[in-house]
Amino acid sequence: MDSTVIVIADGSEGVAPSKSEKKKFAISCQPIISFLREKKSNRHGMRKVIHSIKVGVALVLVSLLYILDPLYKQVGENALWAIMTVVVVFEFFAGATLSKGLNRGIGTVLGGGLGCLAAAFAQAVVGVGKAIVVGIAVFIFGAAATYTRQVPNIKKKYEYGAIIFILTFNLIVVSGLRAQQVMQLARDRLSTIIIGFAICISISLLVFPIWASDELHDSLVSRFEDLARSLEGFSNEYFENVNEKEKKFCGNFSSNCKSVLHSKTKDESLVNFARWERWHGKFGFSYPWGRYLKIGEDLRDLATIILSLKGCLRSPTQSSETLRQSVKEPCEAIVASLACTLRELGESITNMIKCRSEETIVPKLKSVRLELSLILTTSTLGTNLENTDGLGFATLVYSLMEMVEKLEELAKEVEELGELGGFHKNTSS
Repeated sequence: MDSTVIVIADGSEGVAPSKSEKKKFAISCQPIISFLREKKSNRHGMRKVIHSIKVGVALVLVSLLYILDPLYKQVGENALWAIMTVVVVFEFFAGATLSKGLNRGIGTVLGGGLGCLAAAFAQAVVGVGKAIVVGIAVFIFGAAATYTRQVPNIKKKYEYGAIIFILTFNLIVVSGLRAQQVMQLARDRLSTIIIGFAICISISLLVFPIWASDELHDSLVSRFEDLARSLEGFSNEYFENVNEKEKKFCGNFSSNCKSVLHSKTKDESLVNFARWERWHGKFGFSYPWGRYLKIGEDLRDLATIILSLKGCLRSPTQSSETLRQSVKEPCEAIVASLACTLRELGESITNMIKCRSEETIVPKLKSVRLELSLILTTSTLGTNLENTDGLGFATLVYSLMEMVEKLEELAKEVEELGELGGFHKNTSS
């Protein structure tokens, strides 16, 4: 008999991957994801080691003021202030070190200058009047400086300088030295503080510098990817359990959202440090770091919306398996589009390329909003949405609509950042 040969198509083109293939792909990507996370953790650990070595080198250099006799004869016991300056001023980020050093210098100069004037004025008074003048000066300047450091704008940037001002002023005024000795004390202390500050700044800026601006930039960009993964994780958890009788809610998608929600304090401190690094690298002198706070706020709002989707998994009024199965494909496409938009915005900031939200992002989001409206008005859902069976799904749809609106606001913020930050135009389009 002649054999019949049946040609079976390869199926590699034009056929969507099956569920098992998706799972195999996700499993195969796990080692890569773990490697990248481990690499990021190792990089941060290495930076800690580098910072520790830099502080040790700075302490050795400043200790030479005590160890070497020629230097000790010049500064004497005042070398203690140089060591104290290195210990207190040297911070992890270069901007933080510069901020603290300048605050300490300004506070010392102002406190020392006013303290010397107050001490000289007190020396002109005889008897009990001298103690009264010192007490009044300490009270007025101490209270004024304490009140000033509570002003929000000053508290963020110059609180440490105000503390140093109070300390220096009181040490000089309260001392019982004569006016000439007070001037000598202030001059010697200021010179040793300058030495300690110069050592800190030189090592911090010139030896493997760790920039707060880079940390802020990378941290903000990573949150776009975290939210995109969280959104995709929710989609998988919501629709993968359609045919399971006992659903297991691992809630892995919520971990990244929680880390985004807790990023506000870190952002504010990094923005303050980054503003002291205005000359650094690709960011330029007048880079709009304040925009990062607004973008971070929008990302936290998005994280809140994604976390609220967790209720769709555990709600007693969640949609039935039949209803979820009927809307699975369009909903997964919508979630994939939103995740893609998040990644696109993140890549725009990463590569510092201008985002044309009105040309690319907004039309895509309008299309998503239209698809969500069609899902709610389709005839297959009309009867279900009138009872409790469709309440859970309606909650999901309205949450996605709210996410679309928030993404439009986020796209505009990213576009404004690109305009103010001098991002490059996208030459590929």
